Amino acid sequence: MKTYRLQQLADVTEGHILKDIMPGDYLTYGGLAFERPGARAHTNDGPGGIDYHVHEDCEAFLILQGKGEVEINKAHNYPVKTGDVVIIEPGEDHHLISSLEDPIVVVWCHAGATRNKNQID
Repeated sequence: MKTYRLQQLADVTEGHILKDIMPGDYLTYGGLAFERPGARAHTNDGPGGIDYHVHEDCEAFLILQGKGEVEINKAHNYPVKTGDVVIIEPGEDHHLISSLEDPIVVVWCHAGATRNKNQID
């Protein structure tokens, strides 16, 4: 896991805003999530309902509002807050935990070598 602040991102006019901190020429998929107070994302997502969530590529979380923690490999919890950018490395089991008092709003995304299928004719 790597962490940054939004103001550390490069001022880019080509490519995507995360190109200097995660591999991939294009943002390939992602979304906006409004997490419930105290929610732990990806709980029991693994095969057969096991509590395991990993990717073969990097995933970025941009914390737009709120605070919470990122749990990595069930061993470490790292605090996050509005303005943080978190890069999850390939193979890291990860779970975003939203605070009870100030729930997280997050943009999550992956990058890759080709554009999203909706951007290709």
